[in-house]
Amino acid sequence: MHDSIFSRSQIWLVLAAVLTAVGGWLYVQRVLIPHQMSDSAAHSIPRGNLSDLYPRWLGARELLLHGRDPYSAEVTREIQAGYYGRPLDASRPADPTDQQAFAYPVYVVFYLAPTVRLNFGIVQRAFFWILVGITAASVPLWLRFLSWTVAPSVQAAIMAMAIALTLGSLPVLQGLKLQQLSLLVAAMSAAAMALLVAGRPIAAGILLALATIKPQLLLPLLLWLALWSLGDLRRRYRCAVSFLIVMTFLCAASEWILPHWIARFWHAAGDYLKYTQAVPVLEAVLPYPWCRLLLVLFAGAVAVVCFKQRKQPEDTDAFRSTVCLVMALTVLTVPTFSLYNQVLLLPAILLIARDRRMIWRRNLVSRALLIAVTVLLVWPWFWCTVLAGLSFVLPQEAVERTWAAPLWTVPQIPLGVVSLMLVHHYHKTFVASAGLGGWDRTR
Repeated sequence: MHDSIFSRSQIWLVLAAVLTAVGGWLYVQRVLIPHQMSDSAAHSIPRGNLSDLYPRWLGARELLLHGRDPYSAEVTREIQAGYYGRPLDASRPADPTDQQAFAYPVYVVFYLAPTVRLNFGIVQRAFFWILVGITAASVPLWLRFLSWTVAPSVQAAIMAMAIALTLGSLPVLQGLKLQQLSLLVAAMSAAAMALLVAGRPIAAGILLALATIKPQLLLPLLLWLALWSLGDLRRRYRCAVSFLIVMTFLCAASEWILPHWIARFWHAAGDYLKYTQAVPVLEAVLPYPWCRLLLVLFAGAVAVVCFKQRKQPEDTDAFRSTVCLVMALTVLTVPTFSLYNQVLLLPAILLIARDRRMIWRRNLVSRALLIAVTVLLVWPWFWCTVLAGLSFVLPQEAVERTWAAPLWTVPQIPLGVVSLMLVHHYHKTFVASAGLGGWDRTR
């Protein structure tokens, strides 16, 4: 009887997750995009294909087929003509400030080389579904990385719910609509970490090198893994060596195809930070200088955690938790407040879900943080579903008045997740050092 009730509970939870995911997709299609279109029309804001893949694709096409510098001003204007529908005009105050220039390492063109002779519409649609597939596949990879061991039926239900909620989350929905390479980097990171804990360090190092097409999203994780490798270099050198070999090959091949590309990329990245007026997510939550002070405190605390855990084997919960913590910190430290980057919070959120009972039983602070993080995470899914439903019964103008409601908790989510992860880590470390049972196989 209990098994039957439990199975019904699983079914209802999965159905609720699927309904929430559908709500997210309908909110984007029926509320968010119509609002953006009407706002653009009212303020004469240009709209083209609005695909973040397009600048990289056009830059790759021009470099590989015509030998043109993808970082040049001429190519940038051609990118704008496709992305916005026309080149940007500084004399028009309503025009976006984001120049949409080619601001990636030049070796991203090797990834796009098979597509440069195709029509971009075909490439755009294919890449959308590729991102859907690899983002969904990253969920079981992270679950495997975390070693979330439960009964097979429960594991299947957890996986189904996690995939549905991930694909229906605002960061992933924005990344899919924009065809953002952040989703590709996140999926490659998941595969690399799953390979590392499975005892395949060479393959993990190769994937990490390939994922550096967005180096700002990989830098904290790479710094942690470098420190971890030095903690037992005789046994862990394979991951580092394979990473360095592939990076050397990518940089050398890029230099051959576009000499002095590193200086051009560095200049393009600096310009990107200026014309996008990029700020870290904490600056959207706290005033200056408190945002910078808190960021330094978080980074320092995570650095201490990494140093203390540098000798932990890759098959321990201490190592897994540190990886999740570092990836969550990345969302706070990356110098651009972009919603789609919050896909990097996925492993930390799954770890919190796995350890929720342990966190709840601890103390009032852990309990309060767990409640706060849960509310912050549930809020966007709830409001997306509500607004999606209302869009079928209320006039479009009425629904669009509250279009921003699902986004109200977005800046606070990374702050809450990192705070809870730090409290969770330090409690487990204290318990372990007191001999009361903490990290598995950490001593």
